Amino acid sequence: MGPIDYLVVEFPGSHLTGEGMPLLADLVDRGIIRILDLTFLTKEEDGSVRGLALADVTGDGSLDLTLFEGASSGLLGQEDLDEAGTLLGPGDSAAVLLYENLWAAPLAAALRRADARMIASGRIPVQDIVEALDALDGAA
Repeated sequence: MGPIDYLVVEFPGSHLTGEGMPLLADLVDRGIIRILDLTFLTKEEDGSVRGLALADVTGDGSLDLTLFEGASSGLLGQEDLDEAGTLLGPGDSAAVLLYENLWAAPLAAALRRADARMIASGRIPVQDIVEALDALDGAA
């Protein structure tokens, strides 16, 4: 198995255009990732959070999410979804995505065979990279 990551993507005002969905489908089609869970949440004005069925995400017919229907491994629990819901503002929605990095699976298997162990992992936020590059440009 490859490493597993998650994303919680907020849609302010629950405005979903679907622009990223073909790109997500392409990552799956090319075998780069495998979607383990995909759940949509919305936070009501009273602060309550509820899950949305993919068919309920949009009613305009332009956002086709049926490709991801049934993407549920059971790894994401209600506690995880509740925590994601706390990040939302009232009236906003979010997609919670859990995915396996298939591209890394062969490397991980080779490292295990070599008795290597992962001792640290992390992610640098894109904004931090942009700021660091801007600082380097300013220093030059």
